[in-house]
Amino acid sequence: MRGFAALRYNQILMRILITAGPTREPIDPVRYIGNRSSGKMGAALAEAAVSAGHSVTMVLGPVSIAMPDVRTTHVETAAQMQEAVLREFPRHDLLIMAAAVADYRPISVAPRKMDRAGKLIIECEPTPDIVALAAASKSPSQRIVGFSLEMEGDLERARQKLGRKKLDLMVYNPVATMDSARVQAVLLWPDGRNESLPAMEKRDFATLLIDRCAKLF
Repeated sequence: MRGFAALRYNQILMRILITAGPTREPIDPVRYIGNRSSGKMGAALAEAAVSAGHSVTMVLGPVSIAMPDVRTTHVETAAQMQEAVLREFPRHDLLIMAAAVADYRPISVAPRKMDRAGKLIIECEPTPDIVALAAASKSPSQRIVGFSLEMEGDLERARQKLGRKKLDLMVYNPVATMDSARVQAVLLWPDGRNESLPAMEKRDFATLLIDRCAKLF
């Protein structure tokens, strides 16, 4: 069933699907391609959403930090995250794609741990663009928020992603945010508006973003 979960005291209560953490794309049974995402942003978003009365589901990559006590699907690879997101999204009003999905995965995975011997060349292919796939299937009553991790000041690249992926809101997220307790984000809307935010703790930013998400409806 799609549409708003409830309306309480003139406040929209949403069913929110949040992705968080990295993905790990295996090279062999021991090694993988990944990134330095800690999952802190996703955890802060889930906590802020629950505090505001929303229903939260998480699709969570491998992280070592404590996460909120919400309904959670644990995944490791981009393919597993894709399957979980596309399965869960139809039952939610809002998708916040805060996970740092690895952009590439090895084309072939060694069945046994490889010996260390000389150079290693790994041929890779792109991982699925999960947020774009979700956007292609969303109903008129659903909204999607993406995160664009970019070099300092590269807003144009984030805005291009917003339009290409057909999202409802894009969070420009500077690279320095990774594994940090603070973020200095810019919110980008499809109508061309930018909202530049001061540096703040991730938990404060999460509260602000959940409020902005409610206004998307």
